[in-house]
Amino acid sequence: MIDYQIQPSTRRCSVTGQEIHPGEHYYSVLLEEDGKFVRKDFSVEAWRGAPEGAFSFWKGRLSPPQQGKRRLPIDDEMLMECFQRLEGQLEPSRLRFRYVVALLLMRRRRLRFEQSEQDGSQEVLWLRCTRTGARHAVVNPGLTDEELETVQEDVFQALGWE
Repeated sequence: MIDYQIQPSTRRCSVTGQEIHPGEHYYSVLLEEDGKFVRKDFSVEAWRGAPEGAFSFWKGRLSPPQQGKRRLPIDDEMLMECFQRLEGQLEPSRLRFRYVVALLLMRRRRLRFEQSEQDGSQEVLWLRCTRTGARHAVVNPGLTDEELETVQEDVFQALGWE
């Protein structure tokens, strides 16, 4: 079972504890703590840059609470940056996370599938960036449909899209 335990936005600054109100800008940071990705939000006033050891960070604007389940638009650039930062990572949780991000980028037409090849017991997908032409190798972790859905939801939560 895959367990990321990444919480959605708390709508509070992790430094000051003050509430971040709808319409206000904020910064979010993705950190690894005890082998898991953790998201922390910062008000603009408390932001002093990404903390040491930050895996990724981004700036956003807090939207009002939604009625029902509705996802925010996907920021392709932020998704691509996350994908590139995971390049070369060998930890199983990061391989799964990167694989799902790659699938999302393929669906968004930012990456294009070129070929797959076997590297020992692993399948490696070769993808090309449609904007830069850069070629990327992505390990297929062999997720079941259920695991794939779980990791996709974890990606959405980590990036604040849920």
